[in-house]
Amino acid sequence: MWIKNSALLLIAVILFSSCDKKRVFDEYKSVGSAWHKDSIVTFNLPELDSTKRYNLFVNLRANNNYQYNNLFLIVALELPNGFTKVDTLEYQMADPDGTLLGDGFSDIKESKLFYKENVRFRSKYKVYIKQAVRENGKVPGVTALDGITEVGFRIEKKE
Repeated sequence: MWIKNSALLLIAVILFSSCDKKRVFDEYKSVGSAWHKDSIVTFNLPELDSTKRYNLFVNLRANNNYQYNNLFLIVALELPNGFTKVDTLEYQMADPDGTLLGDGFSDIKESKLFYKENVRFRSKYKVYIKQAVRENGKVPGVTALDGITEVGFRIEKKE
């Protein structure tokens, strides 16, 4: 019985670890129950092979408290020389009927949002992510963005 259970555990570990061969970096940070507009989520990226190219993703975990159809993010990539590239991005988060998009069986959905492709890293970089959601017809941003619980950043090897 012990050998059978050990064999099943070993097979499960191999299956789960081999499913994500492209992953180089994948980290999440909690923003609590609401993502404040002044809260910047920071990721210190590891030093990567400068001869290879990578695809970059912003990952989000959201629940049914997220009340908007889309999401606006300001993502800054700080290069080793101090120069920072800033992008304002828009992602669809829900169907027109309000059903939250993403993967997951519970009320928490995980979204893998494309950020950049074919990137070459030359040293250590930093990524800063900030929400920039605004309601229609209003200039100030949403102070506390309910429904986004975690923000992540992922790097995959380009194949």
